[in-house]
Amino acid sequence: MDINMRFSPNMDDEYEKLIRRMNPPRVVIDNETCKNATVIQVDSANRPGILLEVVQVLTDLNLIITKAYISSDGGWFMDVFNVTDQDGNKIMNDEILDYIKKVLGPDSCFTSSLRSVGVKPSDDHTAIELTGSDRPGLLSEVSAVLTHLKCNVVSAEVWTHNTRAAAVMHVTDEETGSAVTDPERLTRIRELLCNVLKGSNKSRGAKTVVSHGVTLTTRRLHQMMFADRDYERTDDDMLDEKQRPNVEVVNWYDKDYSVVTIRSKDRPKLLFDTVCTLTDMQYVVFHANIDAEGPEAYQEYYIRHQDGSPVNSDAERERLMHCLEAAIERRVSEGLKLELCTTDRVGLLSNVTRIFRENSLTVTRAEVSTKDGKAVNTFYVRDASGYPVDPKTIDSIRETIGQTILHVKGNSGESKPAQESPSRFLFGGLFKSRSFVNFGLVRSYS
Repeated sequence: MDINMRFSPNMDDEYEKLIRRMNPPRVVIDNETCKNATVIQVDSANRPGILLEVVQVLTDLNLIITKAYISSDGGWFMDVFNVTDQDGNKIMNDEILDYIKKVLGPDSCFTSSLRSVGVKPSDDHTAIELTGSDRPGLLSEVSAVLTHLKCNVVSAEVWTHNTRAAAVMHVTDEETGSAVTDPERLTRIRELLCNVLKGSNKSRGAKTVVSHGVTLTTRRLHQMMFADRDYERTDDDMLDEKQRPNVEVVNWYDKDYSVVTIRSKDRPKLLFDTVCTLTDMQYVVFHANIDAEGPEAYQEYYIRHQDGSPVNSDAERERLMHCLEAAIERRVSEGLKLELCTTDRVGLLSNVTRIFRENSLTVTRAEVSTKDGKAVNTFYVRDASGYPVDPKTIDSIRETIGQTILHVKGNSGESKPAQESPSRFLFGGLFKSRSFVNFGLVRSYS
């Protein structure tokens, strides 16, 4: 037999298809057992990344995961999720329930399509990824450059954390309405945006990546900020320790697990952010318990490296805790929430963010989308000097932009410290003995 045939790159995919046919995934949706939530059970052959894929499907549907029990110790993956809609109700929409069964069930091509996280070819728009030092007015400057280069921002997501900023922006050519393809123009876009990101701060780098593609935006933002080391704390980091997530990492050497427990204020997509970070750091989740029925979320993960070993040094344990803290904090929406809805036009984002900048407001997070000629943008803004946003400033901005176009949605980002609760290992009852070693590296913010 030809050795090239024996070790074909397609062999892994063919083997997985065989395993999938022999052990097809099973999805059971139950609206009767639990009084307050829809219960979704997913059983399938285990493989790397499957937990993140399942969580991503539920997150993309904007479902709230109130409880979850995960077990994948061995060749089989078993998950149970209690989910509700945004209003806390059971999922009764048949289209959504059928979609979940179809996407996670035996006839789905979901697993192969989601595995390639990053950039996928697209003729509709050009994807721009930006990382650099955060500063007041940065989004306004970036938007102005794109408008000057005759690029229209059709969607974008911007995060800021720990003095760093990251953005994934999808742009089209102003004239053609499709992706920007001219190599010289793409180089020009990259160079000008990189100069804007660098600003006067030469101590930390800036990065601009331009491609013809569609990115899985939220995961890319996590990966970009992780690569930019936003988890490293600085001397001037003034965030109250009590406002940070409570993260603990201990080793259970009897079972060769590292046990990660996290207590934090609950919020949408929290589970995705945590699982995404563990996956991208090359950890495997063997068991997990999630409880987020109250204002505080409790997450517990039993993890190992891909080679089967637990966390093996103090430095690694410390880094893991910092990275999980950062993953939770990145999507926390600090500031006043403003929502803009109007007819889309070239330069809209540049004009709006310029008005924010001229009124001494800085954007801490933003989501920009367009559909059927309508722009729906959400901004979280704070006073650039660190003071509370003056209502008179908001009234002035709304008068300039349009009272019916810009709406105030309230302050959703000022986090209160989570109530301290006794340490617990909810999966401890699955095993006969406990032997935890933490080497003094348990972090408890009380």
